Amino acid sequence: QVQLVESGGGLVQPGGSLTLSCAASENIFNFNDMGWYRQAPGKERELVATINVGGITAYADFAKGRFTISRDNAKNTVYLQMGSLKPEAPAVYLCTARILSRTYWGQGTQVTVSS
Repeated sequence: QVQLVESGGGLVQPGGSLTLSCAASENIFNFNDMGWYRQAPGKERELVATINVGGITAYADFAKGRFTISRDNAKNTVYLQMGSLKPEAPAVYLCTARILSRTYWGQGTQVTVSS
């Protein structure tokens, strides 16, 4: 079973930046792609960004120009750098990884943007 462990969440002021990390239990080249989702209470889970094994990235519209997904293969870790954060309901950010038809999820890390 693949394990994904997120870290880096916390409280940040509006306009600030935060970087999340997702450490995988195996070589991330094993995954077809990895990504980040977020979910606020009472709202749907929404895709934030993805990166495939070739390093190709994709972003949700709200994340474009503000968020950057990247990876460090030596550390088996994927990152989500978030900037220009807006005040909104706290959300849990979840890391995901896919191998063919199988999708794995981390436990999530909460991000709160508030002054």
